[in-house]
Parts: sequence; structure tokens; C-alpha cells
Amino acid sequence: MAKKYDYELWTELPYAGEDHPPRNPETPYSGSWSTYYIEHNEDGGFSTPSGKPILLDVRHPNTINWDTQLSKVKRTLAHLTPREKEIAYYWSRGPATKQWTPIADILIDTYGVEAPRAGRILAALQAGINDSFVVAWYLKFKWLVARPNQLDDDLVTVICTPRHPSYPSGHAAVAGTAEVILSYFFPAEKRRLHDLAEECAKSRLYAGVHFPIDNDEGLKLGRQIGHIVVKQLQQEYNSEGNPVDIHYRENRNAKLLPPPYEQAIPYDFNTSCDSLVENQSTSYKKQNNTSPKPKLFF
Repeated sequence: MAKKYDYELWTELPYAGEDHPPRNPETPYSGSWSTYYIEHNEDGGFSTPSGKPILLDVRHPNTINWDTQLSKVKRTLAHLTPREKEIAYYWSRGPATKQWTPIADILIDTYGVEAPRAGRILAALQAGINDSFVVAWYLKFKWLVARPNQLDDDLVTVICTPRHPSYPSGHAAVAGTAEVILSYFFPAEKRRLHDLAEECAKSRLYAGVHFPIDNDEGLKLGRQIGHIVVKQLQQEYNSEGNPVDIHYRENRNAKLLPPPYEQAIPYDFNTSCDSLVENQSTSYKKQNNTSPKPKLFF
């Protein structure tokens, strides 16, 4: 009988600096949560609302050389620039919606979007992000791919390693979905949105918490979900028989963050953890591990 997993499992190895595998997975059943633009099907996968099965555009982890991926992570961390570290910190603050919601708000303000349309844009974006998270978490806990600091027990990361499996990257999936949906409404900003999505995904490599393939495949998967959302939006018409959506094509060069690498809504998140993180001593981590402050989501 063929081996089901040809790679190390997240459930079987401790994070660097810890003495047991993760026991506190982050929302492991969110892959079963309700969705808006896709549907769960009887086969355990996903379908379009019309019932057509969705072939998720993501490589199976058995086809990936994880030793090569780890080498790329270690090489990146060894040559990390101050700017790349700044990027890693910026995109790690709060859940992935924390950076993309202000981007949507800035676009709405810059292009003078009417109130009902603003609500529709935000609804489509957040519903699409929800669906992207559901699919990403479904795959994470189906495949259980170990994190970089589980394959190298001396690996020191820039931020705390998230408490869920590595593949695919949730940040990257959300970035891909947000890029496609916002580009549909604001085609004038398509190139800038693409660059932001790419930066968000790469930030996870700069942080040392994801393999490059996590981010590449996560982006691809997220863009697939985004296109599914857009296809459904395009099919909606008002009572006059006209398409509901309009597209903002005149480039007003919206001042989208980042830069500067400062949060639109700052918050003092708890960034302590037990795994090996640079500039954080063991005594500090243990002292703050039970802090009542909100945790940092990844």
C-alpha cells in the first residue's frame, strides 16, 4: 500500500524551541464552515452554486520537494534585508483582513464610490476572503504539511510561527482573492493590487514561517477563488436589465498602503510565543505566554 504522505507532518514534530508537536491548532474545523460564492459538496470538496465541481488549482504536497523548499527558506533568512523584515512585520499584524480592508476603503474613497456600491464591494471582498480562508484551512488540515521550523529545529523565525499547517499559505490565498475581486471593481489599480498581493505572499517567506511554494500555490488558489466570485458578480443585473456593477477605469493613483509600513488601525498585539523567534528571549516568552492581550493572528 502506497504511503499517504511523502513528507513530514505538522502533527508529529515540535516547533523549533518547543518539546512537543503543536497541541493548540487554530480553528482546525474552519474548512467546514459556511461559504458564500462556493459550496461544499458530498465528496468533501467544493462546487460552484450551480453544482459544478471545482478542481482546486493547487499542487498536491506529495509532488513537492520539501527539503529544497527548506533550503530556500534558510537562504532567504540568511540574507534578509531590513526592508524585507519590515514587510514581514507589516503583513503579520492581525488577521489577513487587517491590511486588505483599509486598501478597499482607500479605493472606495479615492474613486468616490456611492454608498450602496461601497457596501456591495466590501461584501463581495469579505465574502470572497471568507471562502478563500475556508478552502485554505480545508487543505491545510487535510494535508498537514509541517512548518519550516519543524523541519529544522534550530530555525529562528522573524515572527511567531502560526499554529496551523503550512500548506497552502492563508495570507497568500487571501491576497490572491482580494487582488482579483478589487481589480474587478477597480481595473485602473490592477497593477498596484497585483504588486500588493505578491508582497503579502512573499512576506510569509521573509518571516520564515512559510515555504516559497506555500505562497506561490496559495496565491494561485486565492486567485482562482477570486475569479469564481467575479464570474458570479458579472451575472447579476438590476431591475432595468443592466449589469449591477460599474468599473472604475480612470486611474486616480489611489494611495494604497503600504508604504508606509504602518497599520491603518494600530493595535498592540501580543507577539510572544514559545518557538524560536529572533530578538525574543526564552524568559520573555515564558513571562508573556499567558498574557491576556489579544494574540497575533497569522
